[in-house]
Amino acid sequence: MSLFSVPITNLTGIGKRRAEQFYKLGVDSVGDLIRFYPRAYENWSEVTPIASVSHGERYVIQGTIAEAVKTVRLSGGRFMCRVAAYDDSGYINLVFFNNKYIPSMLRYGETYLFYGRVQKEAVGYQMTSPEFSELKKADAITPVYHLTEGLNNRMVIKAARQALSQLPEVMNDPIPYEILKRYDLCTLSYALNHIHFPADLKTLERARKRLVFEELLVLNLGMRLLKSRVSEQTSIKLEKDYSGEFFATLPFELTRAQKNAVVDCVNDMMHKTSPMNRLIQGDVGSGKTAVCAAVCYTCVKNGYQAAFMAPTEILAAQHFDTFQKFFENTDIKIELLTGAMTPAQKKTARERIEAGEADIVIGTHAILSESTVFHNLGVAITDEQHRFGVEQRSKLASKGEKPHVLVLSATPIPRTLGLIIYGDLDITVIDELPPGRTEIQTVLIDSDKRERAFRFLRSQVEEGRQCYIVCPLVEEGESELTSATDYAAELMLSHFPDIPVGILHGKMKAKEKDEIMRQFSLNEISILVSTTVVEVGVDVKNATVMMIENAERFGLSTLHQLRGRVGRGEHKSYCILVSDNKGENTQLRLSTMCRTTSGFEIADMDLQIRGPGDFFGSRQHGLPKLSIADFSDTETLSQSQEAAKNLIEHSPDLSDPALRGLRAEIKQLFTDTENTMN
Repeated sequence: MSLFSVPITNLTGIGKRRAEQFYKLGVDSVGDLIRFYPRAYENWSEVTPIASVSHGERYVIQGTIAEAVKTVRLSGGRFMCRVAAYDDSGYINLVFFNNKYIPSMLRYGETYLFYGRVQKEAVGYQMTSPEFSELKKADAITPVYHLTEGLNNRMVIKAARQALSQLPEVMNDPIPYEILKRYDLCTLSYALNHIHFPADLKTLERARKRLVFEELLVLNLGMRLLKSRVSEQTSIKLEKDYSGEFFATLPFELTRAQKNAVVDCVNDMMHKTSPMNRLIQGDVGSGKTAVCAAVCYTCVKNGYQAAFMAPTEILAAQHFDTFQKFFENTDIKIELLTGAMTPAQKKTARERIEAGEADIVIGTHAILSESTVFHNLGVAITDEQHRFGVEQRSKLASKGEKPHVLVLSATPIPRTLGLIIYGDLDITVIDELPPGRTEIQTVLIDSDKRERAFRFLRSQVEEGRQCYIVCPLVEEGESELTSATDYAAELMLSHFPDIPVGILHGKMKAKEKDEIMRQFSLNEISILVSTTVVEVGVDVKNATVMMIENAERFGLSTLHQLRGRVGRGEHKSYCILVSDNKGENTQLRLSTMCRTTSGFEIADMDLQIRGPGDFFGSRQHGLPKLSIADFSDTETLSQSQEAAKNLIEHSPDLSDPALRGLRAEIKQLFTDTENTMN
């Protein structure tokens, strides 16, 4: 029986309540927990003498408890435990909040290892709520897991040990022995045990390489199979290219890159026997919408309909207005269809769509409804690809007789990475911006200059402009609701009591988000405090400042997307990055933001320094959820691609019995996107 079918509640100490905490992390079964890899590791073998610690840094110290733990009652029913520990070089204070077990866990005269951030207080150095372990029980390298409220690292470690104990002594390895030998990979059993609890750094690296290779191999195979499915025939073949006719109606000239993108799309639709399946990847403001308008124009002039799906109501309405301006001097009829429309409005729109009276349909998920029937759909376009799953764009494509498919993305991704992520798509890159885009000046400041930055925001508002302030989660496990609302409240009370301040966060309902963005677009809100949900938002040409708190917590690609929210109008625009982190990598990353506005240069730097996490985060809903793959490891990436190519050549559909394990892993990886294996 597969451990993915064994509920996590089968583990000792995990009841219904604890299981719900694991569910929030995507861990439903024992198998899920085994594949729930640590996000980092603490090397507890590197012990620092207490006398050598510095304020603000994290350390492992070895300390002997110098006294009995003192418990102090605080207001609101809370309490604090305080105790001192010492080594040969000095003393340090340890403080814990609301943990009634501390007095029984830290015993007078016993020696423990403590790990945490050191702070300089009036009475000396202090660690607040450090991780700790008895000296004789401490792992040299301790795993650190993603957590949620109510679930601490020690609980996950205990559960992971139990889960690993349920692995069979002899495991069927999904990777054939010949591949393991060729690429010097360890067995799956070795990898799973040592990725959680490595004996040393060497075994950790060996385990990690194997699991990265396996995940990249499975992704490569899945994407190759997905692409092979797309080679079906289409009856929708355009007879004539009308894009030049459309260009002549525009009051501006398209860039070379925009025209090349149109050529790619039209050639696909005129000359390929299979449907176009293309990604247009362009930086913020590169003019992807104008390219889509040209494609839609050519499609409609050839007798077909076009559909354009946006991720939010307000973006759909914005695209509708833009398309109306593009086609105001033509006979092309444009229809808007969103969930916010009244039933009567939707009924009328759908009747026009089915009758062929609507040439271009702009909308949200409402387009996907079964009651939306197209008369003769020729091309289906989805905007902001990372907001839609593979399954959703396939559903849109199913609205016609195998129509052409075009997807857009403003997320800058290195081309080598894009070829894997969008393995089922051909890729066109728009690599230049139209003339006249307002330059965005980016500066990096520390928190000491925050008040000065607030004064600058006030001056911009007084000139009639608007500003964004983006704040990340303050601590792991804290809800974005708490973080953003607390910050907004402080701004309203302390800094901008006379200025309209709004708030936008991921816990809000879609209608609430749309209403806030509507107010912001109408300048009813002057300063918008937001989490990263604002990254893909309405085009507010009056917004001139993007201030990002704790900028080091974001990947460069996310920072670039956020910066792209300003600089869309005629006014000089600014991006203010706030960070107190002086680490070498952080300074390199953030100085890159200040130096260049090229999304692709930034993406390459992000991949080199930070790895692929920003490209495969929760925002990439159209992708399988990868656990450990690292595209900055170019050697393993190349090896996995080579292995996938050889396996497909050997068995194109992976029907070879020896590949049964890999086939099962492909199904598992693609479970949340679509059924890759028909």
